[in-house]
Amino acid sequence: MSSAHPALVLNADFQPLSHFPLSLVSWEEAVRSVVKGSHVVVAEYDQVVRSPSVVMRIPSVIALREYVRPPTRVVFTRFNVFLRDRFRCQYCGDQHLRGELTFDHVIPRADGGLTCWENIVAACSPCNTKKDRLRIKPLRIPREPTVHELVAAQRLFPPNFLHETWRDFLWWDVELEP
Repeated sequence: MSSAHPALVLNADFQPLSHFPLSLVSWEEAVRSVVKGSHVVVAEYDQVVRSPSVVMRIPSVIALREYVRPPTRVVFTRFNVFLRDRFRCQYCGDQHLRGELTFDHVIPRADGGLTCWENIVAACSPCNTKKDRLRIKPLRIPREPTVHELVAAQRLFPPNFLHETWRDFLWWDVELEP
């Protein structure tokens, strides 16, 4: 069995524990959590795992039995900065792949700039190297995003793999089909 069967982890209210990154665990961890009793199976893959005494379908969605209070603030990470900036260079406005962007201090650290939401933007390498020399300012003033703003941004950049059983639990505020 490969690790190609991740399970989406939901809180007890059936909301994902995290959107960024999406709360996923390996199928092995999902099975352990269900057997341990801390999670319940919500949806399953067609594939099964076997032990000498048990045959079990692999969970594709699991939920906590007890509610965990979600964080009220977004964690400051490189990925979340890129997500906040919609994977666009904040100097030229071009969209880039994640590996093509750099983490740029608007006020350089050498000049007392801090590594925080209000001083970091996504930048492509060419703009990052010339912005100080040309005194280019970011297109948008950097600020700490709300959880809701990052969830909205995440919808524009879904993970590479979204299993069909996850769709009912992601993007809850989209318009439903009649």
